[in-house]
Amino acid sequence: MDHVEFGKYLSQQRELRGMSRDEVSRVTKISPSLLAALEEGQVERLPERVFVINYIRSYATVIGLAPEDAVLRYDEVSKATPELSPVALERERRRRAWLVLVVLLVLLAGVGAYVALVLSGKLPRPLPG
Repeated sequence: MDHVEFGKYLSQQRELRGMSRDEVSRVTKISPSLLAALEEGQVERLPERVFVINYIRSYATVIGLAPEDAVLRYDEVSKATPELSPVALERERRRRAWLVLVVLLVLLAGVGAYVALVLSGKLPRPLPG
């Protein structure tokens, strides 16, 4: 089972009980967009795990499922999803840092070239504001 299948399980259980997503949102005070992300298995749209676990408990309680059973199912899904190792996380962080540095250098070079062209007279000076 993956996150999408878990979300389908939740939505099917909700629908079997004749409840709409809006009803669950109103009772649990969980935003409709977060409920949609949970039911559609869109992990990237969900907050930290501790919040998701509490959302699942509330959701399960409202629709009449055993909250701990729902959390156990979610835990099984989460354990099956591989997490990035610290080495991979560091590699990704460095890659992003290099990308930001390159973008900043390109922007700085562009501004420098513009200033040099204006000072050399090859481009007209900007009008005073």
